[in-house]
Amino acid sequence: MARNATETRARLVQAGARLFAEQGVAAAKTRDIVWLAGQANDSAITYHFGSREGLLEAILRAGMDRMEPVRASADLAGADVRGVVAAIVEPIAAELETEEGRDFLRVVAQVSGQAGVRTREAPPFLAGTEIARQLSVLEKSLAARLPEPVALERVAALIAFLTAALADRAARPEPHLLPHAAFTADLTAMLSAALQAPPPPL
Repeated sequence: MARNATETRARLVQAGARLFAEQGVAAAKTRDIVWLAGQANDSAITYHFGSREGLLEAILRAGMDRMEPVRASADLAGADVRGVVAAIVEPIAAELETEEGRDFLRVVAQVSGQAGVRTREAPPFLAGTEIARQLSVLEKSLAARLPEPVALERVAALIAFLTAALADRAARPEPHLLPHAAFTADLTAMLSAALQAPPPPL
């Protein structure tokens, strides 16, 4: 891809993430994204991404790609539930440390229900990623001690709670009650405890 086209795509991704974060994925206007990206052609999103949904997927994929190297280095062999949860939480919590990452967190929380955990059909932005592998390891670990439907519901709930908590922190100005490291550790502890709670009678 030509350099100017690559730069245009990057600007559209950045602008889309900003307005999707601030105004909502459904509410943000395409023309405002194009204007914020410094483009004059209203069809720029269609040209570069095929559709508005294609832009959203590119925003989500960009965030996933930033985390892939750290996630790929995590050795989960023999890890307990808390160890797997920490491997899931820490890379995405690190997105809080940049403006780009905070926009991503506020966007991903809006689509967390589309992770495909209950159906085992990952959406394109998750398919084949390290986070998908980590979630699969977590599901198998839970399924060894919980009924399968409970294990799946708990993994889905983890995604919803994690992304909501991170998006909330991303949207609030500092100072925060807890510094970043303490917040991440506490979030990991809470999620781990919830995942391992006694199952309900079925």
